[in-house]
Amino acid sequence: MVSISRKKIKGRIYKYLSKSVRLPGGRVTTIVKLLKPGENIKDVGALWKKYEDYFDPKEKELLVKWSVKTYEKSYVFSEEELRKAEVIKVSYRRLIKKLDKQRLKDVFDRFTVNFTYDSNAIEGNSLTLKDVSVIVFNNETVSGKSLREIFETRNSRQVVDMILAKKFSISHKDIVKMHNVLMRDIDTRKGYKKIPNIIYRTEREVKTTPPELVEKEMTKLIDWYNKSANIHPLERAAIFHGKFERIHPFEDGNGRVGRFLINVILVSNGYPPLIIRKTSRIAYMSSLSAFDSGYEDKFKRFLLQKFKETYRKFFEVYVKYA
Repeated sequence: MVSISRKKIKGRIYKYLSKSVRLPGGRVTTIVKLLKPGENIKDVGALWKKYEDYFDPKEKELLVKWSVKTYEKSYVFSEEELRKAEVIKVSYRRLIKKLDKQRLKDVFDRFTVNFTYDSNAIEGNSLTLKDVSVIVFNNETVSGKSLREIFETRNSRQVVDMILAKKFSISHKDIVKMHNVLMRDIDTRKGYKKIPNIIYRTEREVKTTPPELVEKEMTKLIDWYNKSANIHPLERAAIFHGKFERIHPFEDGNGRVGRFLINVILVSNGYPPLIIRKTSRIAYMSSLSAFDSGYEDKFKRFLLQKFKETYRKFFEVYVKYA
């Protein structure tokens, strides 16, 4: 929020352009810019445009300092990486505010198609990027492709839209709801799995949580998430995803739900969403395999790389012209 403030010093009135900044913890602080005598204080919008470049780096530094002070540092999420993540967050937030409705829709349409294509392709969906675009934007079927692949794409688009609109939280109810939307017209089984399943990573069989313990293990995971506010959201997302995939709570769709939940965590905390490319599938599975063996840093580093890479390719170019 931008406003005009005044301060009397030694009988003289000084006028300031003030911007309130809400830090992630809820505390509000103010950045001020001393205005020159005679500036038109009635046109706050014009003043903001004039001095926006003054406020932007100061807001970034405020959030960087808060982040470095608040979040635990680790080998992967060092102070330097925390600073980079917060700069991306502020730049992304500025982009969202500055783009008009149509241009913002174009950005997220492009993101949605690419995320949907790559996430489904990781699981073996054979649709091309062009096929996904036709289904998402024209609501058409694609000849020669299975109905399951088409439904996966339509459903995934709806889930992405809901994530960007912040319709999901990290809770039993919303995780199951997400899975139901994703599997609509594909699988009639609802809720957590009723029969055991296994996963294979880098030619290794991984035991997942048995059905009778899924509710308990998911509760522990959700409780951990809610109590881990001292860990940076991107690092929390990495840990949450690794543990979620090891539980494998559903009979089908676990990988896609897990990748969607990464972005639920990021978007709900004000960060841009990310994409794990199908071309990174081997590295993705390898880092999850390392996570399963107790070496979490490899997957944290992988996700941090994808976060920065997605921002650079999908959002940064727009910041320059916003």
